[in-house]
Amino acid sequence: MIPIAKPIMGDGEIQAVTEVLRSGMLAQGRVVAEFEEALSDYIGIRGATVVSNGTVALDIALKSLDIKAGDEVIVPAFTFISTANAVLFQGAKPVFTDVDMATFNIDPDDVVERITDKTKAIIGVHLFGQPFDVQELRDICEDHDLYLIEDCAQSIGAEYDGKQTGSFGTLGCFSFYATKNMTTGEGGLVTTGSDELSAKCRLLRNHGESQKYQHTMLGYNYRMTDMQAAIGIVQLKRLDGLNERRTRNAAYCNKHLKASGLRTPHKKRNVTHVYHQYAVVVEEDFPVTRDEFMEYLRGAGVGCAVHYPLPVYKQPLYQELGYTEEDVRCPNATELSGRILSLPVHPALKEEDLACIADTINGIGSSSRT
Repeated sequence: MIPIAKPIMGDGEIQAVTEVLRSGMLAQGRVVAEFEEALSDYIGIRGATVVSNGTVALDIALKSLDIKAGDEVIVPAFTFISTANAVLFQGAKPVFTDVDMATFNIDPDDVVERITDKTKAIIGVHLFGQPFDVQELRDICEDHDLYLIEDCAQSIGAEYDGKQTGSFGTLGCFSFYATKNMTTGEGGLVTTGSDELSAKCRLLRNHGESQKYQHTMLGYNYRMTDMQAAIGIVQLKRLDGLNERRTRNAAYCNKHLKASGLRTPHKKRNVTHVYHQYAVVVEEDFPVTRDEFMEYLRGAGVGCAVHYPLPVYKQPLYQELGYTEEDVRCPNATELSGRILSLPVHPALKEEDLACIADTINGIGSSSRT
């Protein structure tokens, strides 16, 4: 089976962790600080605070902005659930907005329609590794005095107009989960150009501790370990090369997938797409349904996955909270959830794997497996 994702670890990561283990300093320490400095340099922003995971990064970002009960935060309807759940953590209300059918990213025109006098922030997601329309969202936030939070969980290394994601918003939030473009196993990052917000994020990460056993605010145990940071330092050095391989693999698929009715990813001209996922859309004229296509691929030894099978507001949690299709009105998100499918383009793929993927898909029309 060709897997849909595969973490890449080597001798460098193993050696880095071994050195930390031998040092005796396992929790947050010198290596975490070194990792933060390397991330700050790479992304091109002063404030970089690493944390225990990407959901925590979103939680800290919203807490640092004092988002609270009664506030509204606009989020895309088509994304991983943690983007919206982090708003619930604050007691605030996620307001769902639709996405663009071509890029799958948040639709700025629809965002404007969702703004009320309770809106405090917009979370834009750089979905699947392609930056959203940063300038349009920044203009909207400036016009309405709103915070912009970048959810960069899938976009480390991606660029918009030549600048890294995570360097545009009030805050940026990253994930280093095992299947991300670079990983620390679990882990996250909050970025900001504000010294005040950066200091607040660091307090929130570590029990509100300003100095040893002096706690100036309610904080949390959201720290990353030196062991994770050691992996991250090595992974960051390899990131550009890993992303280049993803891009090359995606280009191969774009060129060689010929099946009628299968729409390959659309990339905007002013962005660098890092293809955390290579998501295709199964159109109405495709020979089989999306679910039949998945069964066919898996039967042929090609891994695939649906990201995501439901818009967030259709998840049972949000149905219980009272969100309805009539109130939310995100038709693109609903349609995409029934048609989208992710195919392998991860860096571990070999040329014969890519050829197998293309040949398998191109043979769908003549196959009896329907």
